[in-house]
Formats: sequence, C-alpha cells, structure tokens
Amino acid sequence: MMRALGYPRHISMENFRTPNFGLVSEVLLWLVKRYEPQTDIPSDIDTEQDRVFFIKAIAQFMATKAHIKLNTKKLYQADGYAVKELLKVTSVLYNAMKTKGMEGSKPGEEDVSKFKFDLASKVADLKAARQLASEITSRGASLYDLLGKEVELRELRTEAIARPLEINETEKVMRIAIKEILVQVQKTNDLLNNVASDEANLEAKIEKRKLELERNRKRLQSLQSVRPAFMDEYEKIEEELQKQYDIYLEKFRNLAYLEQQLEDHHRMEQERFEEAENTLRLMQSKLKEEERRLFKTGGNDDSDMDIQEDDESDSEVEDRRLSKPRTAMEVLMQGRPNKHVVGTMQGGDSDDEDDSEDSEIDMDDDEEDDEDLEDESIALSPAKPSRRVRKPEPLDESDNDF
Repeated sequence: MMRALGYPRHISMENFRTPNFGLVSEVLLWLVKRYEPQTDIPSDIDTEQDRVFFIKAIAQFMATKAHIKLNTKKLYQADGYAVKELLKVTSVLYNAMKTKGMEGSKPGEEDVSKFKFDLASKVADLKAARQLASEITSRGASLYDLLGKEVELRELRTEAIARPLEINETEKVMRIAIKEILVQVQKTNDLLNNVASDEANLEAKIEKRKLELERNRKRLQSLQSVRPAFMDEYEKIEEELQKQYDIYLEKFRNLAYLEQQLEDHHRMEQERFEEAENTLRLMQSKLKEEERRLFKTGGNDDSDMDIQEDDESDSEVEDRRLSKPRTAMEVLMQGRPNKHVVGTMQGGDSDDEDDSEDSEIDMDDDEEDDEDLEDESIALSPAKPSRRVRKPEPLDESDNDF
C-alpha cells in the first residue's frame, strides 16, 4: 500500500521486529502530509516528552480531520502492533486512490490507453481537494457555533450601539487602567534594580570561586611535584607483592595439576579393583557350576575311577587333576600308597612259602587300612555322594591363563 501511495523507500515487517520509533514517526508524518499537506506538526522526537507530544498531535489530527481513532499506546511502542494502527490510515488513502482509479478507467471505452490512471499527475489535485474538504468542514463547524450564539450577541450588540457614551465613566475606567499600568511599571523597575544587585552578588561569588579554584590548582601542582617519603618503600613492597603473587599462582597451578593426577590415579585403581573383583566373581561362578556338574555326575564316575586310573598314564592323571577340582576322597587318600589287591572269590593253591608270608603281611596292612577307611566313612557318612570337591586356592591377579 505504501508503495502504491508513493512512499520513497521499501518497508517490510522485519523493520518492526524490534521497536523502531524513528521509522514509525517518519511514516506517520508522511501519511499526515499526504492527507493534508498544509498541516503543521512538530517532527522533533529527540526526548521522551517530544515523542509523546508528537504521538498525541498525530492522533488528534487523524481523529478530527479523518475521523480515524488511533491507539497512542501501540503507536508509541513502535513494534508490530503499531503496524495495525498505521494500516488504518494507509487503507483509507489506498481505498480512495483505488476508487478514483476505477472511476477513471471504465470498461467499454474506445481507447483504454488514453484513460489510464496516472497517480503521479493526480497527487497534487488530490492534496488540494483534501485540503479544501478539511477547510470547509472546519469553517462550517465554526459557523454553526457562531450562528447558535447569534441571538444573545444580537441583543448585546444592539444595546452597545444604542447606549450613549459617558465621559465620567470613561475617565474613571482610564484612570483605573493607568494606575494598574503604573503599578506594573513600578514592579518592573524594582525587578530591574534587584537584577542589578543580584548581578553584583553573582559576580562577587564568581570571583570568589575563581580564587578558590586557582588556590586548589596550585595546591594540586605542589602535591604532584612533591614525592612522599614512603613512596620508595611502597614501590619496593609492591614489587615484592607481585613476585609473591606470581609464585602463589605457579604453586596453585601445580597443586591443581597434582590433585587432578591423584584423582585420575585413584579412579584407575578403583576401576582395576572392580575389574579384579568381577574376574574373581566370574571364576567363582564357573567353579560353582563345575562343582554342581561334578556332584550330579559323581555317582557314575566312582565305579569306574579305579579302572581308569590303571589304564591311564601318570601324565594324563596329572592333567586331569589340574583340569578337574580334586574330590574329598582324593584329598583323604593323598599320601597313601596305591595298593591294588587283585584276587578271586575262590582260594588258589599257593606254591611258595614266600607268597604266604607276603599275604599275611598284606592282610595285616589291609586290616589297618580297613579301620582307617571305616573312620573316614564315618566322617563322610551323608547320603550324598562321597566325592567332595575341594575349593581351589585363590589365584593371583596376574594368573590370566585360567
């Protein structure tokens, strides 16, 4: 709309994202001048009071001339809400221009190019017509008010014309006026005399202030030129303080660095300890699973244990002992000689006497072994299988071959 009305610069909504009172005032002033070029509205917006007076003048003008009610608070905000108030004035001008253009170019004419609406050529006529319309409205309103008072004014005018002039009353009124003027002149003279005395007092005060200022300047120069006795010591202490502060900063940085290193070390140790605990817990769970499996299969393995030990070599037995947990029976039987008595249910003929002697010794040993086994069987009397798995000794953290 502003481009169609002939505004010289481009305006977008981005200009009103933040309060922009300068642009709002410029647009308002341009619209008012467009509506009535002879309007005299002050364009000073430097101070807050000037801006308030400017907004009030614009709102009063649009209310009296164009009958458009503007919200002064939104206009003073100069943001997106002010655009709505500007559109009230802009839409009136734009619709008037649009209506004029439609009337000037009616369809069915012989040569349409001759009757095209030229906005630039009609701007002056539009301004003149609006000015005349506003003047006619104001003159008509004032004339109506004066005609309403004509009845009273006619009587007063007739009485004033018919009344004869009296010299005594005229002289009396003139004397009173002269006295009042004389009183005012006397007051003015008194004020002038007071001004002279006040001026003398002010000049004396100014001279006194100048003397004080000159004394203070001289004192300042003397103080600046004189070096205090403690200044050398002060500068020395200041340098020492700067050195101590630098040392403090260095130590503070080192301490912060060492504390950070210590925290990292503690964190790594904690992580290593947790990892070792997790490893031991995993090993314990594996051993428990192996123990349960051996308890389940322990009854079937006891009957074949002796036969398998005869067939296997010593190296295989050692491998099995390392790979399997040792049972309770193996722990009890450790250290005893492995004696295997092979015989039959039937008695055989003994040819040699040595064999009979050896058999008697073996029987004595067997009796002792039987007594030991009875004691061991009492200790292992539960109904569960007699094979007990010895818990393995705790391994070092460095033993990762398991």
